[in-house]
Amino acid sequence: MPAHWLFKSEPDVFSYADLVRRRREGWDGVRNYQARNFMREMQVGDLGIFYHSNATPPGVAGICKVVRTAEPDPTQFDPTSKYYDPASSPADPRWDWVTVAPVRALSFVSLDALKAIPELSECRLLARGNRLSVMSLTPAEFDAIVHAADTAAN
Repeated sequence: MPAHWLFKSEPDVFSYADLVRRRREGWDGVRNYQARNFMREMQVGDLGIFYHSNATPPGVAGICKVVRTAEPDPTQFDPTSKYYDPASSPADPRWDWVTVAPVRALSFVSLDALKAIPELSECRLLARGNRLSVMSLTPAEFDAIVHAADTAAN
């Protein structure tokens, strides 16, 4: 059974529409150990909610899936990248990425609407001060988000 995840991205940097256009993309630039460790747990076929953060309003945009498991994020080695990490080396990489592909767009569900869904009361996304760009979701949380989006479409 696939695991479920939430991937946050600022839509002006990389949106769900960008993922659809590119068909697959490495989830680069994660520089938080907990989020990195979540990516290291991911398996091919795991599903994710693609969430637009730092947007007005922030919210859910689509479903993606993991199509390649964790491997070193090449941006950590590129001195011209804003994600460059001089303390990381190819011999001992610090940061990973997974490759994701689009599954389907969802009707937008805002953060405020997500807060009103009872099944999400314990969801990390809604926790105060949570800034993780990658996090796990329970199957019930994932299903509640998809149901809210599908209901908003009707």
